[in-house]
Amino acid sequence: MTQTSQRPLRVLAAMSGGVDSAVAAARAAEAGHDVTGVHLALSANPQSFRTGARGCCTIEDSRDARRAADVIGIPFYVWDLAERFREDVVEDFVAEYEAGRTPNPCLRCNEKIKFAALLDKALALGFDAVCTGHYATVVLTEDGTRELHRASDMAKDQSYVLGVLDEKQLAHAMFPLGDTLTTKDEIRAEAERRGLAVAKKPDSHDICFIADGDTQGFLANRLGGPAEGDIVDEAGTKVGTHEGAFGFTIGQRKGLRIGHPAPDGKPRYVLDISPVNNTVTVGPVEALDVTALTAIRPRWCGTAPSGPGTYTAQLRAHGGETEVTAELVDGTLNVSFTEPVRGVAPGQAVVLYDGTRVVGSATIATTVRRETAAASG
Repeated sequence: MTQTSQRPLRVLAAMSGGVDSAVAAARAAEAGHDVTGVHLALSANPQSFRTGARGCCTIEDSRDARRAADVIGIPFYVWDLAERFREDVVEDFVAEYEAGRTPNPCLRCNEKIKFAALLDKALALGFDAVCTGHYATVVLTEDGTRELHRASDMAKDQSYVLGVLDEKQLAHAMFPLGDTLTTKDEIRAEAERRGLAVAKKPDSHDICFIADGDTQGFLANRLGGPAEGDIVDEAGTKVGTHEGAFGFTIGQRKGLRIGHPAPDGKPRYVLDISPVNNTVTVGPVEALDVTALTAIRPRWCGTAPSGPGTYTAQLRAHGGETEVTAELVDGTLNVSFTEPVRGVAPGQAVVLYDGTRVVGSATIATTVRRETAAASG
C-alpha cells in the first residue's frame, strides 16, 4: 500500500485556531498543494476568550486561525455553520442524553459537519480535499480504493472519531499529521519554527459547546432544570435520589450521593438510566461486565463486511482495543466480546478494526451483561 497521491491538489484546510490544524495546513502547503484556510464558526454567540483548555470556536480561536494562515501565506475565510452545528450536533447531543444514552459529539461533528457540510461545500467550490489536524492516515491501495488507518503514533491516534467516514469521504480527506512519529511537543516545536503563534496554545479537551465544562448544568438548562427521581439498586429498592437522570452515565461511580453504603460495603456504580420513569439503577462493579452488544446505523470505511468476522473493537475515544466477533444482520451489527468489558453505554460508538485499518463504526443500541444476561439500553 502507498500513501494517497502527492499530485498538487486544491485543498481546503479546516483551521480551528489550534496548533494541530495550523501545522497540518502548513504541511499541506509545503507539500505543494494549493491551500485555502477556513475557520468554522460553530457558535451563534461565541465567547471572546477560551478558559484554559476548555471549549473552542471562540472569537479568539478565529483570530488565531487567521494569524496562522497569514504566516503560512494562504487565503483565509470564516464560514458560518452555526445553525447546521446546532441542529446536527448540539440538539442530537441533548436528545441522546434525554433518552438515557451517552453520545459522542466529536464523532457526530466529524460525520455531519467536517466531512459532510464542509466537504460538500468544498467540493461544490472546486476543492479536491479537506485537510484537518486529526491524527489518522488515509492509505491508497493497489486497486485504487482508500482505507482509513490508525495514526503512526498510537498515543495520539484519533481514528476512533473518524470511523464514521465512508469511502467517498475518505477519497477527499487529508490528514498530514497522521503518518509521522512525532510527539505533541515536537509538533509544538515545529509550529514555533514555522513562526506560528499557536505553538504554545493549550489543547481543547472538553466538549466545545460547553465551554465551562459543566455538562450536567448545560443539560439541566436545555431539558428544563432539575427533575428529582429515584436511585434504586438491582432489586428496585430506593437507595437515594437525584436531580435528573440525564446527569449520569453508565459506569459512573462518583457523584451518586447515596446516603448509606451497599450491604457488602463496596462502591456502587450506575448500571442503567431510565428516562421514562427518571430512575437511575446502581449496583456492584461486576454488574457492569458486558459480553455482547447490538449497534445500529453502521457506517463503513469501504465495503461492508459480509458474514461473521473477527476484529478488534474500540469503545471510547481514548480506550484500548478488545477482541470481538461481529456480524451484520439486517442492518444491525451484533458484537460479541472474547472477554467481558466495562463502561459500555448505549449511544456510544463501537469502532471495528482489522489490524490498523478502520473497518467501520456503529452506534451502540443495547448491551448484554454477564450476570443478568439481559439487555439494557
